Amino acid sequence: MAELKMIDMQKQQDDREIPLQKVGVKNLQYPVHVLDRKNHTQTTSAVVDLYVNLPEHFKGTHMSRFVTVFHKYHENLSMRHFLLMLEEIRTTLNAAEAFGTLRFPFYIEKKSPVTEQCGMMAYECIYEGTVRQSENRRDGEKKSEFFVSISVPVTTLCPCSKAISEKGAHNQRGIVTVKVQNTSFFWIEDIIELIESCASCSLYSVLKREDEKFVTEQAYKNPRFVEDLVREVYIGLRDFASGEKPRAEKPFSWFSVEAENFESIHNHNAYAYTEFT
Repeated sequence: MAELKMIDMQKQQDDREIPLQKVGVKNLQYPVHVLDRKNHTQTTSAVVDLYVNLPEHFKGTHMSRFVTVFHKYHENLSMRHFLLMLEEIRTTLNAAEAFGTLRFPFYIEKKSPVTEQCGMMAYECIYEGTVRQSENRRDGEKKSEFFVSISVPVTTLCPCSKAISEKGAHNQRGIVTVKVQNTSFFWIEDIIELIESCASCSLYSVLKREDEKFVTEQAYKNPRFVEDLVREVYIGLRDFASGEKPRAEKPFSWFSVEAENFESIHNHNAYAYTEFT
């Protein structure tokens, strides 16, 4: 019986002269290990997008190779290793550029403020990376970019409502999303704690009556417009990035802050955004 010849269709010539900026795999669901300040690492479940550019003369790319390379790194996906993984994808597929996005929930065990009941809080995180072949072919240097996004749910209480009401003030849950361009190591937990400290009050997964009393009164003492929230987080991150805090030395040189409040007395949300260079 004649041996079947395995034709590599992806390497066939394409004559349509159309290069593709991104080709690859999208919505790959995979268990991953990420760094954890308390436990060193934690296992979570990620949704992954991986791409490379495709020159005009190639018919296609080898999709299975994305998963093969990613599997090698999925048990150690620190921020540094994420870029190493993209670089290996780029070289494995003989591409000039490789792109990747990793979306995952980051879990922190958090105690309630009075009774110290333990519960798990989930925070949505995103790694976004790009590696490019250097234009200077002689030294073989690579250019890379890496961004981390962290979304933190918080409580805000309206300063205007507090000022004009004889009793009480309306409050609501909001989401603060910080996106930083990473240049050196930092802990995800540090950014989460910074954001929570800027809100009227942070959120908890477990609250007994004593805890509910505390968070209600805490929010009332710390009213925040959505604009206040963004500005306070901006100041905290600016100081964090400048190295003024002892816990970090310029971990990022650019960041953005956005906040969205899910208004409790309006049929719309309140929103604010700013960025720092």
